[in-house]
Order: sequence, then structure tokens, then C-alpha cells
Amino acid sequence: MPDLRETLERLDGAPYARYRSLTGRDFELAPGVGAVLRHGQADPYAPPSRWEVRCTRTPFAALDVGNPVRRRALASFLARSAAAVRSPFRIDAGGQEVVQRSSVEVLADASTVLRPAYHLPGPRRRVDGYGAAADLAGDLPRLVLDHVLGVDLDEARAFVDAVEDADHLRSLLPGLGLVAFVADGSVLPRASGVDDHPLPGAVPFTSPDSLRVEVDLPHAGRVPGMGLPTGVSVVVGGGFHGKSTLLRALEAGVHDHVPGDGRELVVTDPGAAAIRAEDGRAVTRVDVGAFVSGLPGGLDPRDFSTADASGSTSQAAATLEALEAGARVLLVDEDTAATNLMVRDARMQELVAKASEPLNPFVDLVRSLADDHGVSTVLVVGSSGDYLDVADRVLLMESYRCTDVTDRAREVARRPTGRVAEAGTFPAVRARVPDPRSVDATAKGRRRVSAVGTDTLRFGEHDVDVRAVRQFTDAAQVTGAGLALDHAVAAGHLDGRRTLPEVLDLLDADLAGPVAGWTGGAPADVAVPRRHEVAAALDRLRALRVLALRPDGTAR
Repeated sequence: MPDLRETLERLDGAPYARYRSLTGRDFELAPGVGAVLRHGQADPYAPPSRWEVRCTRTPFAALDVGNPVRRRALASFLARSAAAVRSPFRIDAGGQEVVQRSSVEVLADASTVLRPAYHLPGPRRRVDGYGAAADLAGDLPRLVLDHVLGVDLDEARAFVDAVEDADHLRSLLPGLGLVAFVADGSVLPRASGVDDHPLPGAVPFTSPDSLRVEVDLPHAGRVPGMGLPTGVSVVVGGGFHGKSTLLRALEAGVHDHVPGDGRELVVTDPGAAAIRAEDGRAVTRVDVGAFVSGLPGGLDPRDFSTADASGSTSQAAATLEALEAGARVLLVDEDTAATNLMVRDARMQELVAKASEPLNPFVDLVRSLADDHGVSTVLVVGSSGDYLDVADRVLLMESYRCTDVTDRAREVARRPTGRVAEAGTFPAVRARVPDPRSVDATAKGRRRVSAVGTDTLRFGEHDVDVRAVRQFTDAAQVTGAGLALDHAVAAGHLDGRRTLPEVLDLLDADLAGPVAGWTGGAPADVAVPRRHEVAAALDRLRALRVLALRPDGTAR
């Protein structure tokens, strides 16, 4: 292989574009460590170049990386080790979640791939060959040898074992009849709204005796905690006592977390979806007939579209979209829900006749979702006492302490309020057939997929507002959702004939493989999204067109 230092020094002083002559060439950084420039910058002010460093001689076989969970966990550990070092190379390590990322991947043979971002130096738009050589032939090999290949294997094993325990625990939930598990001693409150680390001095979680179960984990052994059963669970309590904090932990429980996060053994069914109202969003041909019995102007609620949804119609659409994507658990917080879709109390029923109210409240449908479709719901409520009538269990949060008050709630619910149910059966969910021509990631002839935090997905000529999609972990996962949609079209999964659930099933298989296999070599930090966030991004794409609705979608 050519020597990288000599090659860069020979380029010194050349026009900046000459850096691109390195693209695709293999350089040896150290024995068993090779580097390739995959994407070169156009100029010094463009997004950074992307290098790929392959380590074929690693000590990681000793960590038993034969299964993808342990490889994902080890990759996360290595990314965090490299990202913690002060260097000119940026490694995306993410936040508290352990998800597969493009920045570091561990392969089945224990070889390792790093994809650091690096700004190639270019004063006065000329190649700084000596500066680049010092970084790429000096700092980069040291970073890889000392902080990736040279990590403490005992620390790495402890990290990997903890993640494997969480994944194993999540796999136990269906067999135990649970939708979630919260280990005793878990720390649920976060440091702040912008700091996802655990709150120092927070009250640790303790399960109510009635819901305590014990699980056996491969490494942690026997662990007690709260097992939240399937069905309808209602969480009540005063303001600032931890109701929403518990729900946020359950939302985050679809992902594994780093040791020390406090929520390492807070796990939720991977098919759980957070639902909220979202004024102003676009809705494209969603059958919201379960929630809406009629619309002004003769519009058909069973084939509903709008460019500016209200709070109630947006929440109705979000619920049906989540079910279409395969959600098995709905997570709803009264604080972020549309009040008129959640409940109509007896007094309002008396004042406004049902004939004048087209909305069917969620309180009258949640039971059917559980009983007829096997879809569980966890609701946080502070004022809608009518949900006590339909709850399988009621949990009270007081000063972040959880108590089972189901018996007391049933006594309260026996007192008649005069309210009558306005709906009863949740119908089968219809699946949509998206038009692939409307899912176009190109802008001015080039693919444009990027993220602005977790607020916006830039997709082709459109900026997609994803602020309400709470279960995106970070910007890299938003980018991942956009690239997954682009891949679904390019691979022919989204072909104008398949329903969205069928497309997502095919996409799941691709997302389980190497990140480079479905990102098309995009020069970006990418984290693998769930199917639910991919579908949520598609649902909010204003250009989306739907060719047909088919009666073969199911709430599952």
C-alpha cells in the first residue's frame, strides 16, 4: 500500500480539490489497520470528509461477539471510548441509548470498522499536506490503537453484558404477559429537559408489591421489579409527582441504555409507540373512522386527508398510523393529548348532543383495542377520571413513589357519573399503499437527507417536522429514518403495490444488516431507526401520496 504520510506531503500546496485524489485508495495505518477516504470535502468549509478505518486484528473475539446484540453493544462502547478523546476526529457516540450506528461497527469475525469525520485542513483553499499527515498518519493511528483496540476488555465486557441483559429482559416480556418492566432501584428522573443523564439524588423506583415480579438475567442474575401487564394501565397522581417521568422512561425503554443511566433495566415492548396531538401536521388518506363519525362538507373520515390537522384529528391519525405500522402498545400522556378526543364527560354529553359531536372519545375505544386487537395502552391522566371505568389497573405516583390503587379506583368508579359510552368497537385498521413517486429524496439532482436535531428531517425538497415523534433518540436516527425511506424506494420495497406494513417488514430485514448496506454510502452519521419512527417520518412528509387503502391492515 502507498504510504499515507508521504502521499499527503507530496500534495502539500496543491489546490484543495486534489484531496479527492485520495478517494478509494487503501492506506495502512498500522499492522491490521487500514484506512480509506470514502468522501472528500469539496472545500474547507463543506461538511467534513469521511474516512473508513478497518481493523482486522482485534482482541474482541474474547468478548463473545457471536450475536448481533453483543456486537451492537461493543460498537457503542468503542464509539464512546474514541469520542471521549480530544482529537481532530469526530466519532458519533450518541446519547444514553445503545443503538447501532454507522460510526463504529463490529462484525461477526470481531473485526471493527470506524467511520470518523475529519475536516481536511486547507488554508487559502490549498492542501495542507503536512497538517493532514500529522493528523491522519499520526493522531488517527494512535486513536485507533490506544482507544479502540486498546480498551480495557473487562470494562468492555461489563458494558456488553449489561446491554445483553436488557435485551434479554425485553424478549421475556411477551411470555410473562407484560408490556414493560421497571427494575427496583431504577432512577427515572432526568437531570433536565436538555440533559438525559440521571438526576442526582433522585428517588429510586420501587415496585408495588402487587406488580412485583422477578426475572432471571444472563449476567445480573435474579432481578425484582414492576411488571406492567398487558391491557389498560392508568397512571394518576398530582402534578410534579412523577407520572410523566414514568411514561417517558417507558417510551425510552424500547431502546437499551448505557450502564449508569439509571434505566438500564427499564424495558418496554419494542412495538410501543408514543401518541400525542400535533396541531398543523399533514395527514394523508388515513382511515380515522374509529374516532370520527362524520366530517363537515361531506368529507369521508374513512379516507381522511388534511394539510392542517387539528389536535383531535392529528391524534386520531397518529393512533391509526401507529397501529398500521404494527404498534402493540400505545403510550399516551393527557398533557400532550387532545382533550376532546380523550373524553366527553357527562355534563358535556348533556349540553352537546351526540348527534352534534362527530368525535368518538378514546375512553370508549381503549377497551376494545385491548380486548379485540391485543393492543395495550398506558395512559397518564390527571383529570380524566372516566378512565377509571375502563382501566385494568391504576397506579398512583406520589413523590416519585409508585402505589397500586386499583381497588380504591374501582370503588370510586362505582359511583355513577351519568356518562354514557359513545362508541364500543374499534374496527380493523386499513393499510395504505404509498406512491413511491412521492417519496423522492432528491433536490436539484442530488440526494438530500439530513437532520436538524430531532426537530426536522430534510428529505429531498421537503423539510419534515418530526418534533412530535418523541422516540427518536438523536439527529443521527432522524437521518437514518430518511435514508431508510430512500432505500425502501431504491430497493423496490416501496413499489406502489405493497402496503406500508409490507414495506416496513422488508425494511426491517435490511436494517438488521450492516449500516452501509442500506445507507448507500451516505457521508453522514447514521443511527438505525425503528420501523415506527420510519413510518412516522413518512406520515409527516407533505409530499406523500397514497394510491389505495386496503382492508388488510390489523391492529396487532
